[in-house]
Amino acid sequence: MELRDYLHVFRRRWRWVAFGLIVCIALAEAFVLRATPQYQSQTQIFISTSSSDTTAANQGAIFSMQRVASYADLAKGRDLADNVVDDLGLDLTPAELASKVTAQAVPETVLLQITVTDPDPELARDIAASYADELADLVAELETPPGKDKPVLKATTVESANVPTAPVSPNALRTLLMGAVLGLMLGFGLAALRELLDTSLKTADDIEAITPAPILGWIQNDAIVAKEPLISTMSPHHPRVESFRVLRTNLQFVDVDAQSKAFVISSAVPGEGKSSTANNIAITLAMAGVRVLLVDGDLRRPRASAILGVDEAVGLTTVLVGQLTAADVIQEHPTGLHVMASGAVPPNPAELLQSQAMTDLIATLRTSYDVVIFDASPLLPVTDAALLASKTDGAILVVRHGKTSREQVRGACERLTQIDAAPLGVVFNRVPQKGSGEGYGYGYGYGYGYAPVAPETPEGGKRKGSKPSKVKAGKGAPVDGPVDASAER
Repeated sequence: MELRDYLHVFRRRWRWVAFGLIVCIALAEAFVLRATPQYQSQTQIFISTSSSDTTAANQGAIFSMQRVASYADLAKGRDLADNVVDDLGLDLTPAELASKVTAQAVPETVLLQITVTDPDPELARDIAASYADELADLVAELETPPGKDKPVLKATTVESANVPTAPVSPNALRTLLMGAVLGLMLGFGLAALRELLDTSLKTADDIEAITPAPILGWIQNDAIVAKEPLISTMSPHHPRVESFRVLRTNLQFVDVDAQSKAFVISSAVPGEGKSSTANNIAITLAMAGVRVLLVDGDLRRPRASAILGVDEAVGLTTVLVGQLTAADVIQEHPTGLHVMASGAVPPNPAELLQSQAMTDLIATLRTSYDVVIFDASPLLPVTDAALLASKTDGAILVVRHGKTSREQVRGACERLTQIDAAPLGVVFNRVPQKGSGEGYGYGYGYGYGYAPVAPETPEGGKRKGSKPSKVKAGKGAPVDGPVDASAER
């Protein structure tokens, strides 16, 4: 991974980084608040010879330096700790006391430094002082030659132990900084792991690596869709409406030589937004004066006709079983769109869709409409959509940004190619509007708005209450403005 790859991961998974940072800082803060303050008291001991002769003194200094390291080890021993326990009357074992004490020789000197750590600052001072006294006695005992009453070396306290005023631990600032560093490492590690395990589709490169079918459009994610799934109820200049206009333009280049087009709108799995996408594609085409018919071809869980609010009692199944003709069941939506509902849900949807009656119906509809759109079942759970796509020009696959996985799209495309049905293109649905970190923060339908500006008054201000003029809808005319190429830029 290069630096830009890490930045890309951070932009997409910054919440994981923030999560790790917050958790580790919170744990560090909890540790600081719950930890018992520890105080340190230090004392320094000077190890020297008793000789006053210069030459002997130099030799004694070297001898003392060699001895200091040995006495540092003895200062941490159990015997000296036992003497200090007796001296101070401590309720500690020698091993427990020794764990509170460190002793080290100062390099290139004859100084021995003893450090005592304890929650009680005064007790730390007393223990350090007692250690200095006991060590001085130990040096005098060990360094007195047999038959002599004067030791060769002596230990002198040069820096007495004092009562510490501030605890040495916990160090709040250092602990929080360490928590922050660990939190960033943990958070970024989780983000990278999540990125590696995430197989959902988020970029054009992800889709192009799976299928050669072109991306026909990008439909932005908008919270208003839950309440208003149809673009006919939105402002003509709403970014979502513009997205479908661009998709309408791109559909003109699909099977460009065909006089009449018939294709299936499907998805790999349920919940990708195929029905609302099929409805809005059909509405956009109808608003542009195209003779378009939307057929609710999902004979298991029909949704398209319900979204449009048309009568579902009769429809496709009624025609396929020969009870009524296609002209009898086709309804007209207020947008000018012609709709054929699904009709009654049959017990054998796959058999009906692959029947000769279905083939004949598609041929009949092609003669009456410029575009026939079938909202079909998802491809992976059942074979209905693939069977229907084999009888039409092919299928347009709706892929939901950040949810549909690579394996699902690959399986859907394989389902189509197994029966010689062509994947005509992909519609990337519910793409984040901006700031998603996916590399698509611009384009028609999201990132920019291009609504008309209110006209200015002669004084230079905007006319109060002014609104963009609308073209009166007539037969074959759109209700959302011009339909030439310039209207879709």
